[in-house]
Formats: sequence, C-alpha cells, structure tokens
Amino acid sequence: LGGKFRRKQLLSAREQVHSLKIRLGILGHILGPGQYGKIAAAAQGVFQLVQAGGDERHQLESLPNFEGPYHWHPDFEIASAICSQLDYQVGQYHVFLEPGDSIFVNGNVLHAIRQCAGTTPDPMPNVVFSSSLIASQTSIIYQKYIHFIAQCDVLPFVVFRNSNKEHKVINECIKDIYQQFEKKEMCYEMRILRNIGFILEYICCHFNELPKASSSRMQIKSQIRFQKMLSYIYANYDKNITLADIANSANISRSEAGRCFHTFMGCSPIEALIQYRLQCAHKMLDENIYSMQEISNACGFNSVNYFSRKFKSTYGYSPTNNLRLGK
Repeated sequence: LGGKFRRKQLLSAREQVHSLKIRLGILGHILGPGQYGKIAAAAQGVFQLVQAGGDERHQLESLPNFEGPYHWHPDFEIASAICSQLDYQVGQYHVFLEPGDSIFVNGNVLHAIRQCAGTTPDPMPNVVFSSSLIASQTSIIYQKYIHFIAQCDVLPFVVFRNSNKEHKVINECIKDIYQQFEKKEMCYEMRILRNIGFILEYICCHFNELPKASSSRMQIKSQIRFQKMLSYIYANYDKNITLADIANSANISRSEAGRCFHTFMGCSPIEALIQYRLQCAHKMLDENIYSMQEISNACGFNSVNYFSRKFKSTYGYSPTNNLRLGK
C-alpha cells in the first residue's frame, strides 16, 4: 500500500528524540511501543545512538524465526541485506532484498522484516534518522527538499539494487555509513551526514524516475484503522482483550477489523494478538530470568499449558527448551 499515513498521536518516547537517531541492527520494537531501547548521547549531543540491546550486528538472531513485527516511526530508515534474502514488507508491498540490496523507507510507513530462508541470521544493518538531520525544519533546504520527501504520499520506499549500476554508488554510501559507525574514527559523524545527504539528494534528483505507489482513499483509511488496532494490541497484549476490544479501538465492526488484518497480515486480529504475545514471550525467555508462570501472565496467556501449546505449535519446540538452553 503506497503512501504515508500520518498519526496525530505518535509515541511520546519517539517524539522526544529530535535530532539524529541512528542505529545498527533491527528496530527495537519487539516489546512494543514505549520500550524504544536505550538512547546514548554522543558527539556533544548532536548524535544519538539508539540501541535495541545486545549485539547490534545480529538483531535478527534474537527474533523468533528471524521475523520482526509490524511497526512504524516518524523517522527515515535505511536497511540492507548482507548474506540472505529479506522480505521487507512495506504496507501491502513485499519487497525482496537480495544480498547487497538496500531499501529506504519513508517516515510513518508501516513495515516489517522477515528473513526468507537459512539458519544463520542476516546481520541486516540499518540506520534510522530524523528527517531534520540534514537541515533544520525552518531552513530552505528542509522545506524545499527534505520536507518534499517526508510528505510524499507516493514514495513510501525506494529500493537500491546491487545489480543496478546506477545504484552502486548509493549502496557504497550506505555501506560506508555502517562502517563509520563501526570504526568511529575522527569526524565519522560528518562523513555519515555527508553520505545521508548524498542519498537524499539522489532521491530528489531522480524522483521522476523512481517507481511510485498510489493508493485509494479506502486503502488509506484501511491502513489508518490497522495502525490504530495494532497500537491497541501492542499496548494491551498483556490484558484479557477480545476481538470487540480491538475493533472498538478503531471504531469499526469486528468483520471490518478482520478484513483489515487479513489484508495486511493474512490472519485474524486474534491470531495477530497471539503472534505478538508469543514474540514478547520469546524475548522474555531469551533473558532467562523469568519463570514460565511469570512469562505466561506477563504476555496475556490464561494458563501456562495454553501458552506452552501455542509456543510449540508456532516455533516447533517447547518454551522450556529456551529456559534450559538460552535458545
């Protein structure tokens, strides 16, 4: 589904991070909104490194089945496939990234990530940064170029293929951004800014040539509703919520809620709720400090037995294996 779907109420934890937000690794939304990761100031407050915790280079490894949940944020995002094929779902579009490919995702656009195959997680480095990184929102540069990209309804994403000769220079810039964060040599922040500026300049200069996405008012309305219901699930997954509760969060009928979830996720709202609960439970199991009862209660399951059955049917092994092996 093309376009950007603005939300009047963005998560306060994200609204308060104004300047630059950059990190390596997958987005830290696995435990839902409000748990945004640890922000560490650097370079006298100009740069802020946002980390989801653990090894930044292997965040897919911490995700069950190397798959992350739907999420969105007001910032731009750039991500790359390194050694595996990745399914980067943006709205209703499935963008398959081959090793060496990269993707730019516009702000406030629904997206999710899944590794398509393999038992070794792709490093999948990515950067997330504010649209005001290159220039202040009151500047001419921002109003003329950056704002144009950020408000563009027909450009939810741009793919840079490694096989495309014209894209090689962009992919090299993206690769250099990752390397600069790894090395942190003198003036690395300035080099990162230069690379990001070049990428945004390329998008502006080649805008007419880039593939566009269009969406009807009905599609936009459907995605706004879907986001509202996802937000409700992410904020209340630990409670005893029903299909009616999820539908009411978007002021729609239960049948319309079902249609929305099947359109974007291919499942029912309750199945999406259980899936998210299991992802949260998997994360808690990895920490290896909670009992099965504590995890079951914290993730909204009525009983340990029910939680264990759902976990095993989804992941193919018992949650007790995680506790014993730190899986």
